Amino acid sequence: MATFVFCSLNRTAQNAARRSLSSHLPRLAGAAQPLCSAHSPALTLRWLSRGTRFRSQGTPGSSAARATRRGALALGGAAAVTAAAAVAGFLANGNHFQRAEMATRVSTAVEEKEEGDILERCRGFMSPPVTDIAVLQGSKAEMRTRMEMLIMETQAEFCRALQEVDGGTFKVDRWDRKEGGGGISCVMQDGKVFEKAGVNVSVVFGNLTEEAARQMRSRGKVLKGKDGKLPFCAMGVSSVIHPKNPHIPTVHFNYRYFEIEEEDGTKQWWFGGGTDLTPVYINKEDAFHFHNTLKEACDKHHPQYYPDYKKWCDRYFYIRHRGETRGIGGIFFDDLDSPTQEEAFNFVKSCAQTVVPCYLPIVYKHLNDAFTDEEKDWQQVRRGRYVEFNLVYDRGVKFGLATPGSRIESILMSLPLTARWEYMHEPAKGTQEAEMLEVLRNPKEWV
Repeated sequence: MATFVFCSLNRTAQNAARRSLSSHLPRLAGAAQPLCSAHSPALTLRWLSRGTRFRSQGTPGSSAARATRRGALALGGAAAVTAAAAVAGFLANGNHFQRAEMATRVSTAVEEKEEGDILERCRGFMSPPVTDIAVLQGSKAEMRTRMEMLIMETQAEFCRALQEVDGGTFKVDRWDRKEGGGGISCVMQDGKVFEKAGVNVSVVFGNLTEEAARQMRSRGKVLKGKDGKLPFCAMGVSSVIHPKNPHIPTVHFNYRYFEIEEEDGTKQWWFGGGTDLTPVYINKEDAFHFHNTLKEACDKHHPQYYPDYKKWCDRYFYIRHRGETRGIGGIFFDDLDSPTQEEAFNFVKSCAQTVVPCYLPIVYKHLNDAFTDEEKDWQQVRRGRYVEFNLVYDRGVKFGLATPGSRIESILMSLPLTARWEYMHEPAKGTQEAEMLEVLRNPKEWV
């Protein structure tokens, strides 16, 4: 496991580092050792010298100018612009959701900026990518490369934004899977704002187990293996954020890509994912902002995506044994393999670019809300429901536990640090807690 430190360099040193890195590319392209190996001292030095700027720490409530500058320094390229826009609007004029609108506009302007030097884009990541940079450089046009770059960028953008509001630092934990692939887990615990925040990337490959294949066939997949084997590649970014303040909602998102090679050499592929919100108390303005941000991203691709995927989300995140949803939903989709691979990827990219603007304005809005011991206890009870869904129903958890070599710590990262189960708990009628439960038992249309 390796934790990567980000160093501050002056402009001369940055240029020298870039020239040094560029000079190694021809040799690295044919290197036998993985370029991103955490065990190579030479690589570690090169990665530390890559010109990533150090983010100065600050506390919530600093001036708009300093907050914008810190956000821009923390991220590279498009991620920096998006995160800076996402922070500046709120702090500048007190409008909680203006910066989300700004970030959406910026994302639209930069979303075409996907092609470019792989190495340059990697400098803004929390860690070198799972796949060797030399391999990624040689396969820019392949969907596996494009998706891995997207999930790495999404991880970095979200982590920087969370660090900015919390003041803490993510532990960056690289792990390898002996059956093939690996991942990067970024976790922050016991921060000022977040009790537990995790943002994971995984890129794994090998052969599907029979149990995993059975899960897929139960969803209608026709899988034809050779000699009982089904080679696969699966990658995605997944995050769950559990705040300390019960007035700041928990948020979850996951965007993923699958490829399966069949006996005749053809490949099946599909995308899946979504973003959903789990508040402890209902705030209609927050709910509208969250859902509307997702709707705008969906509407750029098809007017039916949001209503269809909103309903799918309400059905999927349903705790059947409790008769209630996990939260107030968002969007969810799976097995997306149409209309074309390119169009499906562009839709997923638009969704991934909403994770900062749909959530961070809500965090800032409630950052200093006071709360009582009773409200904290209700948060713990709701977290218990969250645990129940993830362990009993969540498809990603089931797939991970059924896949040999999976990293259990990363799979169970989604669970809160603390939770509570009370026997026969039922909130009193007419309370805010009862209002929340009514919404969970009867999902609403927020947009």
